[in-house]
Amino acid sequence: MKILEFNEQGNLIQGMHELEWEEFVKCFGNNHRRKGMIIGLRRGLNLLKKAGCKKVYIDGSFVTTKPNPGDFDICWDEEGVDKKELKKIEPLFFVFVNKRKAQKSKFMGEFFPASLKEGKKCFVDFFQTDKYTGEPKGIVVVDLRRLS
Repeated sequence: MKILEFNEQGNLIQGMHELEWEEFVKCFGNNHRRKGMIIGLRRGLNLLKKAGCKKVYIDGSFVTTKPNPGDFDICWDEEGVDKKELKKIEPLFFVFVNKRKAQKSKFMGEFFPASLKEGKKCFVDFFQTDKYTGEPKGIVVVDLRRLS
């Protein structure tokens, strides 16, 4: 199993940390709250994979040392994704109103297309900056092609 390093703020050290799904669960599913969130996260990943998504980037307090994270944030690589099919099987992946309340209610986290912008940065880049300090931080990458 890969050993992840975290900085003083509890963030992953800078970089894209590739994990197999089982490694991700072992690293971040270490209490009741986190295990519940993993169920919602996995449900969303299964739907993305079904529509052709190959890779996701995971951020948010879920991939920190915080014992009780608020949520997770996913941005999904759009290459190969049949967006019409995805919209049919899960329209919430395209609903960003009301602070993504519907997504959070269903999945316990948020899903964004990787190219969608937050300010001037696309989400995959936005995720790699600590919103409080402006310092670089790490994110987790999961290859959905290896998700069983």
